[in-house]
Amino acid sequence: MNDFVTLLASQGSALVFVATLATRLGAPVPAVPFLIVAGGLTVGGQVSFLAVTLAAVLGNILGDGVWFLAGRRWGYRVMRLLCRISLSADSCVRRSESILGRWGGLSLIAAKFVPGVSVVAPPMAGALGMSNVRFLSYETVAALIWTLGFLILGRVFHAAIEDVLAVLSEIGLAAMGVFALLLVGFILWRYRQRRMALRADDIELMEVQVLREALAAGAGPTLIDVRSDEARALDERAIPGAIGIALSHLPKRLGSFSDGRELVVFCDCPNDESAVAAARVLMAAGLPRVRVLAGGLDAWAAAEAAGADAEGPLAVTPMAAVRPT
Repeated sequence: MNDFVTLLASQGSALVFVATLATRLGAPVPAVPFLIVAGGLTVGGQVSFLAVTLAAVLGNILGDGVWFLAGRRWGYRVMRLLCRISLSADSCVRRSESILGRWGGLSLIAAKFVPGVSVVAPPMAGALGMSNVRFLSYETVAALIWTLGFLILGRVFHAAIEDVLAVLSEIGLAAMGVFALLLVGFILWRYRQRRMALRADDIELMEVQVLREALAAGAGPTLIDVRSDEARALDERAIPGAIGIALSHLPKRLGSFSDGRELVVFCDCPNDESAVAAARVLMAAGLPRVRVLAGGLDAWAAAEAAGADAEGPLAVTPMAAVRPT
């Protein structure tokens, strides 16, 4: 641990820049401890406060800038790709949409302090068409607030940080081993929680081809698109006739579906999580005929593309059986 402090004292700015850039790009590198320790070292003049600040801000701008440009180039798909690696993929998507939709450019500041969203906000800003100048302005302010916050925290508690580092130095590899075990245990626990949440034994699915055939026959169910308003603004794909009701607003609209009609809910989210959650809300309200469109909007778009290439936009294959999970 003393070697770490010595290395940070001699190469503080470079280490902070690399750690911050890696964090902003999405690598599992903890930049915050580097900043806090570096902040403590600035008290004794071992590290330049100005140099470390500039290094961290530059790392933020470059890393987030890469994702911003990716979002502008590839749109909403980039954000969804990043959220797929999260242990809570669908909540990652929903939080990102909610934060950016509610706060706009200011969300780049808020996202710095929200786990699971900080890497997603820049590509979403790019997908929404934020200008380069506006992004750079908000990103610079966000990077400064984030950087100065942890550096000042390190300066305020520099004495306690030195004590902690001294204890860790004495414990050595044992402390690192315990920390690694705790981290692995946490990841496994979150993974188990996610797998349990994905279990949908109580939900019946409708295959896309079944829906396409029903629509072609003029006897289709009522379709409910539970994507957020922000998601629909980012991705204009839609299923004809679908009603757009965000998952968070669904409990307020239950009365309009109390006539016993057949309902099929869908989303454009990892593992149909939002659609499954919406189906459970509808079923809990006593609505008996509720299903989830398997694969959601992506599956519909793929089937439409295949149908258009073959026999037209409503071409169908022999009816597939509706299957429960």
